Amino acid sequence: MTPPQGEAKSSKITEPDFSAGLITAVVQDGADNAVLMVAHMNEEAYRKTLRTRRAWFWSRSRGQLWQKGETSGNVMDVDSMTIDCDGDAVLLRVHPHGPACHTGERSCFHNRPGGP
Repeated sequence: MTPPQGEAKSSKITEPDFSAGLITAVVQDGADNAVLMVAHMNEEAYRKTLRTRRAWFWSRSRGQLWQKGETSGNVMDVDSMTIDCDGDAVLLRVHPHGPACHTGERSCFHNRPGGP
């Protein structure tokens, strides 16, 4: 039975959908809700993140798994993970140990369109 127009269809997703290979991972500071970065996860990165409670991602440019902060020391402890309604994205709420951006900025979202 289709729900009446305007009513939300209830769905309980407990696992991401990796059928396309990668899902989007949005990383948010658990203390103040700031969006720190967006990355991608394959199933291995997702499972390692769940198991270790540290943020792991899939690098599309390098074609390899990587732990955030493995070289810089700016690791991210994962406080919680939630899956979106389509199962193709995950939200990580984290406790960052240093800047999220490779440029040294707190967040990767520090560039404004059209200039400063």
